[in-house]
Amino acid sequence: MTNALNQAVLECENSRYLGSGARSQENHSLGFRPAFMDAETGIVYASCFSDGRPAPFHLLDGLPDEVVLARSPIGRGESVKQSVVSGFVFERRFFTRDEAAASVGREPIH
Repeated sequence: MTNALNQAVLECENSRYLGSGARSQENHSLGFRPAFMDAETGIVYASCFSDGRPAPFHLLDGLPDEVVLARSPIGRGESVKQSVVSGFVFERRFFTRDEAAASVGREPIH
């Protein structure tokens, strides 16, 4: 079994980071945008719907095939490479969830 990022992992992250400022609902108004980074390549991908529109939350559907491990029959991203992490882009810089929490002045709740 791999530790690939999937919808269940994203839901767990949202629960774990509740109230920390490291969730889209908590930091969007500050200018943070949901994104993913491939730690192997350093490439950052904005979270998007499958049609390319920016998504207001973490969504695997718009990630490119080079990081997607599995898609549903209708094309939804189901899991991505183990090296992909969720986070945010703020002022053209990628922040992990922990970094986003620290940046907004709240400690992550683990």
